Amino acid sequence: MSRPELLPQLMDCARLAGERIMQIYAQKDKGATKKGDGSPVTLADTAAEAVILPVLADLTPDIPIVSEENAASHAMAAGERFWLVDPLDGTKEFLRSDSQGAFTVNMGLIENGQPTLGVVYAPALDRMFTGCVGHGATEDGQSITIRQVPVGGAVAVASKSHRDETTNAWLERHGISQTVSIGSSLKFCLLAAGEADVYPRFAPTMEWDTAAGHAVLAAAGGHVTTTDGRTPFAYGKPKYFNEGFIAWAGYAGD
Repeated sequence: MSRPELLPQLMDCARLAGERIMQIYAQKDKGATKKGDGSPVTLADTAAEAVILPVLADLTPDIPIVSEENAASHAMAAGERFWLVDPLDGTKEFLRSDSQGAFTVNMGLIENGQPTLGVVYAPALDRMFTGCVGHGATEDGQSITIRQVPVGGAVAVASKSHRDETTNAWLERHGISQTVSIGSSLKFCLLAAGEADVYPRFAPTMEWDTAAGHAVLAAAGGHVTTTDGRTPFAYGKPKYFNEGFIAWAGYAGD
């Protein structure tokens, strides 16, 4: 099955996982606990993962799956092709009483170190983003693409929960004063949809946090580099750990 042919079933899977997440989102007790690294995990994370993993295994039985909540998969050596799954990205946003609904279901396919296919679904906002490199990106079935930087200047998207002084200094150095704050992989999707122009991130993440959104952005005409602004941001690194990166849409830097 080709990458474009996978998309309808991946979107159905993401919606079903989103339904499970929203059922728990409506509960007062979301079953939140802390993992060994101190990050939160909820009943929604595991419920969404239980939907996604069997679907991917059925659709692409020969492609390994690395998923956030499946700790055993983190020891898997990265091959030429593998899935990166974050069943609920933005768990902190999911747990916030004043949340904007900025949490997402994420499935990204990595081929030769780069994301080539991605689905990002924000169930609370009912925004579905897809990206298939070479075939374009969509939001809710409509084609999207990065924009040219507006006359009024570039708009940066920044983490709502992880904004730091390094990010502030980068924005000041590049003369960017307009920012939009949002949680989860939606930051990549805002770039892909032409709602912002650059996303600098200096705090560490994991590859499953970024793969699906990176694929959507790449399919929409953007790209992601390391913090040097030149080196392509690659996947399959040791322990699937990300250093900082910069996601670029229409803004090209200095």
